[in-house]
Amino acid sequence: MMISTDPFDDDKLHEECGVFGIINHGDAAAYTALGLHALQHRGQEAAGIVSTDGGQFFNHTALGKVGDNFNSQEVMARLVGHAAIGHVRYSTAGGKHVRNIQPIFAEFEFGGFAVAHNGNLTNALTLRKELVARGSIFQTSMDTETVIHLMATSTYNNVLDQFIDALRRIEGAYSIVALDKNRLYAARDSLGIRPLVIGKLDNSYVVASETCALDIIGAEFVRDVEPGEVVVIENGKVASLKPFREQNPRFCIFEYIYFARPDSIVEGRHVYEMRKQIGIELAKEANIQADLVVPVPDSGVPAALGFSEQSGIPFELGIIRNHYVGRTFIEPTDHVRHLGVKLKHNVNGNMLRDKRVVLVDDSIVRGTTSKKIVDMVRNAGAKEVHMCISSPPTVHSCFYGVDTPEEGKLLAARYSMEEMAKIINVDSLTFISVDGLYRAIANIKRDKKIPQFCDACFTGDYPTLLRDKHGGVMPLFESLAFESKSA
Repeated sequence: MMISTDPFDDDKLHEECGVFGIINHGDAAAYTALGLHALQHRGQEAAGIVSTDGGQFFNHTALGKVGDNFNSQEVMARLVGHAAIGHVRYSTAGGKHVRNIQPIFAEFEFGGFAVAHNGNLTNALTLRKELVARGSIFQTSMDTETVIHLMATSTYNNVLDQFIDALRRIEGAYSIVALDKNRLYAARDSLGIRPLVIGKLDNSYVVASETCALDIIGAEFVRDVEPGEVVVIENGKVASLKPFREQNPRFCIFEYIYFARPDSIVEGRHVYEMRKQIGIELAKEANIQADLVVPVPDSGVPAALGFSEQSGIPFELGIIRNHYVGRTFIEPTDHVRHLGVKLKHNVNGNMLRDKRVVLVDDSIVRGTTSKKIVDMVRNAGAKEVHMCISSPPTVHSCFYGVDTPEEGKLLAARYSMEEMAKIINVDSLTFISVDGLYRAIANIKRDKKIPQFCDACFTGDYPTLLRDKHGGVMPLFESLAFESKSA
């Protein structure tokens, strides 16, 4: 098996993006930039902000991180207005091009409208074909643009009805923030796969992917946007609509394992505490005798703390991560490329020598990073290396906003547990079970008849129909339950 030697290949599942919006604030764009900073972990490839002063719209989008693009008075001075929405991106649907940076903006008969989206639409290609055949001209390769064209071709006569009409036709996972000259909108799919919260700051309302984005601006958490809910915020008032058939929520369980920031509260659960609890369950299932519990930084730290607490094995920072690695390092030879692995991680050698080490990480995707880290730990003199993973084996691709390799490249989809242990060179390999994960997060037993989370990457139980993958499938959402007359 070929193992990548690219030091920048962190071999992680990547969330597609994060969204933020605020209305009725004099520094809307600046607060949006701060919110996007807090959501940077959800996407580091590109960032964008659209603002409005109630008449005109203003935007700035660019490849790169938030701090690299919204760090000048000149840029921020152009983003005037009382309301703004923003987006950080890691591409899953669409390529790495400037034209694919969100928020998307379009001029309608009623005026300007901007949209930013977290998730993936599983029927976007099918809808695109229909729309193009009817004369629509797409400017990007993103699934999010489908919403704009569905609104433009809707037979309804106001912006809210057009927006809901578009949402009725899309399938898959979406947490959306949108903006017209007077209103801020927020919406989640009927299964609530991706997170979205509402906050309040004095007389302003905020919507964001996670509560950590509220914390950075001092906003108070109000509540989660509910699955299947469309929220409209105007003149300091919040209106809630439920235009779709109610379904059993299927929130993405991987948000608790890795995606969400550990200081966020997601669907009423503190992420840090959930990760510690996962580590406790993992220790119960692994039952390993060892000298040290060592996290693979940074995402493995909370689970490793829980593992140590349950097992009684001391916790130590046996691996140190360099947080200042960029992507401009030139690697002219294989030898330098191998040395480059240590740009991101280095072992704390004196701590590991002659020790039986439990390495705790959040996932194994292709196995590339795991192999490199285990080799470093062994080269430091560890007597035994046991790898414990705080998620079940990832054996299926995600179609809901996570950048997952195709199944043929997922290590757990290709090899048995024993074969994987041999490939990454460990004495033992333990993944938490799906049942153990459910016990840790919700203290419940997984019900296969009425699933409580989206765990498709582990079980293959996809909560929606995958029209673009299979073709010819009836739409997920039923027709509008009512026609809104409020806008």
